[in-house]
Amino acid sequence: MPFKPASRALSRFTVLDLTRVRSGPTAVRQLADWGANVIKIETPPELEPGEGPGGPRHGPDFQNLHRNKRSLTLNLKSEEGKAILRRLVETADVIVENYRPDVKHRLGIAYEQLAAVNPRLVYASISGFGQDGPYATRPGFDQIAQGLGGLMSITGLPGQGPVRVGIPVADLTAGLYCSLGIMVALLAREETGKGQWVQTSLLQAQIAMLDFQAARWLMDGDVPKQAGNNHPTSIPTGVFQTADGHINIAATGQAIWERFCRAVDRADLISHPDYVTATLRSRNRDGLGQEINAILKTQNGSYWIARFSEFGVPCGPINRIDEVFADPQVQHVGIAQSIHSPALARDITLVGQPVQLSDTPSSIRVPPPEQGEQSDEILGEVGFSPAEIAAFHANGTI
Repeated sequence: MPFKPASRALSRFTVLDLTRVRSGPTAVRQLADWGANVIKIETPPELEPGEGPGGPRHGPDFQNLHRNKRSLTLNLKSEEGKAILRRLVETADVIVENYRPDVKHRLGIAYEQLAAVNPRLVYASISGFGQDGPYATRPGFDQIAQGLGGLMSITGLPGQGPVRVGIPVADLTAGLYCSLGIMVALLAREETGKGQWVQTSLLQAQIAMLDFQAARWLMDGDVPKQAGNNHPTSIPTGVFQTADGHINIAATGQAIWERFCRAVDRADLISHPDYVTATLRSRNRDGLGQEINAILKTQNGSYWIARFSEFGVPCGPINRIDEVFADPQVQHVGIAQSIHSPALARDITLVGQPVQLSDTPSSIRVPPPEQGEQSDEILGEVGFSPAEIAAFHANGTI
């Protein structure tokens, strides 16, 4: 497979992908989906037989993370393998790694060493807790960052005990922040002519995602607690019961609260002494929630969603994942995208980019590669001869 960019936007950039598991691959997927020439560098199968750290290669998780890339196997513990990496670095724009911080120094491929080969290189690192500091050498894991970063203390029902979020949010946001940092560094390079070291961690990303909950403590000394399905500050916002299930409603602000009351034919609630202000609605949230549930149980969820939408009250169903992709609006925006996988001998459907660009759109152009599928092709592109490539195969370098 020659390089087939998924978009024109980043097709002038070459990215070396040394990442594993999720946070790093998430960062690189952003670059690949916008057209970068991504070379995924993997351990030769003889050195890492069986299932790798990213899960089954042909499973949905791996396939969704590694589309729009080419694969080169390389033994970075060998001198020849490291020499090949340095050759690749000479013409690369970006390298991304999410090793534990000490590993890259042990391998001799840290930022200072590779920047000496190519001063224009943007070197991006994702770690569990930071490149230095008291926790730097600890192995990072999403749920550990969710706990350490405070998220589990504000997730779940009051009194339930800590609850993890249902997605690996620290991994995913670290990857997204990293890709943003890479883009900023590439823009800065246009002015300075020099690359730089981009660093983030699961812990930093998780704390950044606390957003207003963190600001409540930093500015006001308020320690947020679990609020369940209720919004912690805007009431009534949360999950409410109808005749046939539950729906979400966000009646935030005085104007929307008044529209909500008229939608349920209870204009009297607007002047009710317990609910007349936002502060009172928050203070009396339990009683208000019970009153709203009693009203909504008189009709099905679809009735109330149509009714609230007519009155301009934010609302929506609470879908299972299968219902998400059956939703007409989800189908309209086209976020589920299919491509043929020769390895699986069928079409596969993956989650596309959630951002649309009018002139340089993203696409899923090629399926995830097999391990080392493009090794010979990639090495040939950087000047290795067929005889040299054959020798690399023979001695286990690739």
